[in-house]
Amino acid sequence: MPETETKKKAKDEEKANGDANGQGKEGSGEGLERFDREQLHHFMREMLLYRRFEEKAEEAYAIGKIGGFCHLHIGQEAVALGFIGPLRDEDYVITAYRDHTQALAKGLEPGPVMAELFGRDGGVSRGKGGSMHIFGVEQRFMGGHGIVGAQVPLAAGMGWSIKYREEDHVCVCFLGDAAVNQGAFHEAMNMSAVWELPVIYVVENNEYGMGTAIERVSAVPIVERGEGYGVPTHTVNGQDIIETWSFVEDLVQEVRDGAGPQYVEARTYRFKGHSMSDPVSGTYRSKDEVEEKKEKEDPITVLRERLFEAELMSQDELEALDEEVRKVADEAVEFAEDSPFPSDEELYTHVYAELNEHGRLFLDGRDR
Repeated sequence: MPETETKKKAKDEEKANGDANGQGKEGSGEGLERFDREQLHHFMREMLLYRRFEEKAEEAYAIGKIGGFCHLHIGQEAVALGFIGPLRDEDYVITAYRDHTQALAKGLEPGPVMAELFGRDGGVSRGKGGSMHIFGVEQRFMGGHGIVGAQVPLAAGMGWSIKYREEDHVCVCFLGDAAVNQGAFHEAMNMSAVWELPVIYVVENNEYGMGTAIERVSAVPIVERGEGYGVPTHTVNGQDIIETWSFVEDLVQEVRDGAGPQYVEARTYRFKGHSMSDPVSGTYRSKDEVEEKKEKEDPITVLRERLFEAELMSQDELEALDEEVRKVADEAVEFAEDSPFPSDEELYTHVYAELNEHGRLFLDGRDR
């Protein structure tokens, strides 16, 4: 397994040891032996489901069944599963606009998610949010957000709520690499550190912010962005589900135990364009680069080869899993197509919030 690099600000025992550049939690120490065969097959099934779901979304967009913006997560499936899978049901997840697979990972059903992409009434947001605004209150999936970096201070608010209520929940906040240049990101990181909030900020570094290579717009490496606020910083190989899950499982427990906010750079890569309106390679990266990444760093292929080599999965088992999830993806499309469009009256629902009679909201329930 590739070595996980981790940098951690002088804090806790590192501070006691006088090591200002001490190593934080590493995710590379555990391999396949940490998981049983059933868990490993579950990893493969889930990532295959995410891939087939996104491929169906791509097809539907191409023939006009999905409109507006549509950002696919193909190539980044291990990040979704690896960071969300180890969470409890009551933990929060909030993300940016590349949100389909993360919603599935948090427990939303494929049919309603696909219906939301189709703009149908059976969608998770009644068809009014679309691709960038998948939402699931029951599952505590607190939405995809179309404004770059807008979800980061909201995550800090969730972390503050958790701490105020003295709960042991965790909030995982996904953001793209370009979002670290937003002012809201820095304000949220600072206050998270000051208040020691239970939030894990996950930067999905897929190397490009739209069509701009991240090294062109960041003066320092992405992983260092949390260090200025004293937040422990880590890097994990987001193309390796085994490494990612192992790392996150340990990190989440540390946060529950009071470790405070964490900043993680998940190194990944998108195999499609920034959105469906962007060609796969565009003019900002070569086709050879994309093909090489697909060949060497596809998270599904990486896991497949490891399982085959360890004789923990056969070709027949892999094909059976793929056939199963293809059926699920097909049924999601059928559900979306069978769902009606929202009625005209839906234009006027969920437009304004009703303020409580006291004019303010108390998180401890005093307004109820």
